[in-house]
Amino acid sequence: MSPEGKTGKTRRTAPGRGAGLGHNAADEGYLDGQLLIAMPVMSDPRFERSVIYMCAHSSEGAMGIIVNRPAGSIDFPGLLVQLDIIQKADQIKLPENAEMMKVMKGGPVDTGRGFVLHSSDFYIQDATLNIDDDISLTATVDILKAIARGAGPKHAILALGYAGWGPGQLETEIQHNGWLHCDSDPDLIFGADVDEKYYRALRKIGIDPGMLSNEAGHA
Repeated sequence: MSPEGKTGKTRRTAPGRGAGLGHNAADEGYLDGQLLIAMPVMSDPRFERSVIYMCAHSSEGAMGIIVNRPAGSIDFPGLLVQLDIIQKADQIKLPENAEMMKVMKGGPVDTGRGFVLHSSDFYIQDATLNIDDDISLTATVDILKAIARGAGPKHAILALGYAGWGPGQLETEIQHNGWLHCDSDPDLIFGADVDEKYYRALRKIGIDPGMLSNEAGHA
């Protein structure tokens, strides 16, 4: 689905659909299904203080969704109108889940595309990617229609764009202390307090943000 009707020009290589899945991530050192947390010294403004849920990670590359960077003035009911899923007058009739759904800047790649990160109680055949027991990813307009009529997942966020890494790129960035990582946390990912997600993620692995430096090791 393309909420903005165009493809973003900024691109980093990402693996194909489902890359990094079908293996035991912990055993092989892959991070799909985990949270990637930017070190406080992260110099790239696109990822400063970002928390990324990793959707795929393998020898072919990695792909994730930033879950703590709001998409500014863009709101979910407005996107539904823009995509002709509902009429403007029907915005007041949306179920509460749709009214309150967060829209995030998912990353610098394909910023014109929408990706719904959601709880695993919703599935569309040949469209939904089950990442772990709790979280799935769907990138078709059908999930937006389901949410609009109250038949979608219990928890969800809509991300515009995604973060992508080529083969070995993410591993190199971690080795250079660009990222920390920890187990995923659905409450953190879908939580309403977006501004606190970064600090919650650090505290989840027992780290005081004020004590970190670029010399610290990764988790």
